[in-house]
Amino acid sequence: MEGLFISMEGPDGAGKTTQIELLNKYLSEQGYEVIITREPGGTRISEAIRGIILNKDFNEMNDVTELLLYAAARAQLVAEVIKPALSSGKAVISDRFVDSSVVYQGIARGLGINTVYDVNSYALQGVMPHFTFLLDLPAEAGLARKKKQAELDRMEMQTLDFHKKVAEGYRKLAELYSDRIFMIDASLPVDTIHGIIKDRIKGMIEV
Repeated sequence: MEGLFISMEGPDGAGKTTQIELLNKYLSEQGYEVIITREPGGTRISEAIRGIILNKDFNEMNDVTELLLYAAARAQLVAEVIKPALSSGKAVISDRFVDSSVVYQGIARGLGINTVYDVNSYALQGVMPHFTFLLDLPAEAGLARKKKQAELDRMEMQTLDFHKKVAEGYRKLAELYSDRIFMIDASLPVDTIHGIIKDRIKGMIEV
C-alpha cells in the first residue's frame, strides 16, 4: 500500500476537525494506518513554535517573522512525521499545510504567493498533499463559529477584513491549483461533505 497524504484547509470555523475525524475512520476501514497532524504543530519542536505564533501577547510580530516561523514548524513536521509515514505506506491527514501559509501570509498579509512557495521550498522537502480539501465558508460565519467554541488566539483575533482576505485567498488558490485543491461548501451537512470527500479519493485508495 502506497502512502497517502491529504490536507484539510479552510478559514477558521469551517469544520475541518469534524471532517478529519470522519476521514480518519474511513481510511482506517480501508486498511490504512492513519497519522493525524496539524499545522503549526505535530512535533515537540513544531508545537513550541506554534505557541509563539499564536500567542496573542505577540501582536508586534512582523509578517516575515510569522512566515518564517510557520515554515520552520513545517520543516520539522515534514522531516519527523510526514515523510517517514508516507515512506512506510501510512496515510497522513494534516489540519492545514503549506496552502495556509500561501493564503494567510502570501495573500492576506500581502507577502506574495511566490514568496511563500519559495521560502517553503526548503521546508517541504519535495512533499505535497495528494489531495487538498478546502472547506469554503464566509469569514463572518467562520468567526461566529469560533467565538462559540473557545478563546481566540492571535491569528483568530485578526480583523474581519483580514479574515475576508483569507476566505477569498483560498478561493483564488483553488482556481490556481484545481488539479489538487477541491473546494466544498462548508455550509452543507456534515455527512454530505464527508460523502463528497470519500467520492473524490476512492479511485486512488480502492484497488
